[in-house]
Amino acid sequence: MRRIAKPMILTGGALAALLLAPLHGGSVGEMRPAWTGAAMAQGAGLAEASRTLSVGGTGRVDLAPDMAMVRIGVTHQDRVAATALRMTSDAVAAMLARLEALGVAARDMQTAGLSLTPVWRDRSGPQGQPAPWGFEASNIVNLRLRDLDALGPVLDALVTDGANRLDGVSFGLQDPDSAMDEARRLAVADARRKAALFAEAAGVRLGPVISLSETGGGMPRPQMMEMAAMRSDAVPIAAGEVGVSASVQMVFALE
Repeated sequence: MRRIAKPMILTGGALAALLLAPLHGGSVGEMRPAWTGAAMAQGAGLAEASRTLSVGGTGRVDLAPDMAMVRIGVTHQDRVAATALRMTSDAVAAMLARLEALGVAARDMQTAGLSLTPVWRDRSGPQGQPAPWGFEASNIVNLRLRDLDALGPVLDALVTDGANRLDGVSFGLQDPDSAMDEARRLAVADARRKAALFAEAAGVRLGPVISLSETGGGMPRPQMMEMAAMRSDAVPIAAGEVGVSASVQMVFALE
């Protein structure tokens, strides 16, 4: 019986690869695409480049604060809007004058909120709607006090001058940059320590640093100390500590 050879069908991609790839060898059986050696070299290069170790490090510095931020003000209600606003303004003017006399710089005093809103009666009007009673004026000032020992007496003096609203007190550092730099040093040292530990455990040698980036950190959000009541004597204050943190990511070569 006569055998009929079946034709070999090549797809478009396979045919293009066969036509474009240069061939080596002296016979058909030894023909090899030239790109085989290049691909193998490239794979070896990728394997070599992947010999790296990536670690993260954190650092934190806790310090006693040397500055307090105070949010304090005055709120008054009256049936007449102008009267409510005038009473509030007079009290705030007395507060600012007292602060200036106590040595607080103008740059450390800033108006944070000024509002005048209607006040409604609890009972409904004739047609089921709340009935207006008068107006409420409010003036809030943000203060920075750079002498923590004066914080209690300052609050007491402001209350005496008419302050009837204290939203809170927070603490911070006047120069956080130096503390932040120290936290960064600690974060890098922490990353180096981890990298040395991992390399020793894996039985490899740690090479030079390939990259270093800062991934986070900074001053924590101030914790507000709420004051439910303002006493007639000096207000007791507990400043505690504030923390500054930093985070880094480092990549080392492995030898």
